[in-house]
Amino acid sequence: MLAKVIIKRRFRQRYTHEVISLLHDLRAAAMSQPGYISGETLTQPEDPQKLVVIGTWQNLESWHKWKKSDRRKELDAMLDILLDEPALYEEYVVGAAGH
Repeated sequence: MLAKVIIKRRFRQRYTHEVISLLHDLRAAAMSQPGYISGETLTQPEDPQKLVVIGTWQNLESWHKWKKSDRRKELDAMLDILLDEPALYEEYVVGAAGH
């Protein structure tokens, strides 16, 4: 079942270039993963250090496999250093439960 993963992050100021570069690397690596469909990054206009990434996957299993991969863990660890607070992950499947 189609899955959407929402990742909310708030970065410390002064690291915009590094954050954008790391997010680009993460997206590029994800694109080669089985089950990856698309991703988008949103910035809050009144709080540009707050970013939301929405990833679309063929299913949650594909996302979980990528999330546990060594490459993703490596890139995520570099992002974590730049965070003001821990990242928040939310997983959803498309469609209402039981339908």
